[in-house]
Amino acid sequence: MNKITIVTGGSRGIGQATVKMLASEGHQICVGYNSSEEQANLLVEEIRFSGGHAIAVKVDISEEEQVMELFSRVDKELGLVTGLVNNAAILLPQSSFYELNARRINKILSTNTTGSFLCAREAIKRMAQKNGGMGGSIVNVSSVASRLGSPGEYVDYAASKGALDTMTVGLSLEVANQGIRVNGVRPGFIYTDIHKDGGEPGRVDRVKSMLPMQRGGQPEEVAEAICWLLSEKASYVTGSFIDLAGGK
Repeated sequence: MNKITIVTGGSRGIGQATVKMLASEGHQICVGYNSSEEQANLLVEEIRFSGGHAIAVKVDISEEEQVMELFSRVDKELGLVTGLVNNAAILLPQSSFYELNARRINKILSTNTTGSFLCAREAIKRMAQKNGGMGGSIVNVSSVASRLGSPGEYVDYAASKGALDTMTVGLSLEVANQGIRVNGVRPGFIYTDIHKDGGEPGRVDRVKSMLPMQRGGQPEEVAEAICWLLSEKASYVTGSFIDLAGGK
């Protein structure tokens, strides 16, 4: 069976590391990106140069029509999707809870939660055996923040990831008899550009001494877990989470 996998937020950080790893394992890849067009195209070129098959598709996953177009492109250019990595997410500058407003909260939720719901919906439509699909695997990239709450910094982000965790459990139970597995990973303090979006590029170095392992994580360490959950090596795993947070 051809392995055709969509990775949202695939042009940088954890997404990029996952795309490279999956491509090396023979997956045909759709790199979903929103703003990092140059990085996405370079990544696709790198995969093609190595003999793989990949496309890049611009998508704002908070927009339902764009999500549907993303999957239509994959249908036409790659084939029936067998894997989805719900990795796209946004982080806004650090804020105390009482400074939050509806516009900011809704912006976070519309991408991190609603967008992931929409992508999962389109994936299971195609994967479900009752629809003629061949099954598949979904990995939702959550965050250790869903357990810790991120007080004084990102409670809205943490809540969006908590909702993603709940969706992971509920969806996994709903589609288990359709040959579809749904799992999650919860990264902790990983060296990626997302901390710059939150206003503190050096955040990992600030907090790493508070972690039991005394260091931040690398995107590739998270990608290893994602790729395992997508693979047949995890064929009896669904509704589960792997925390990658240095013991936090």
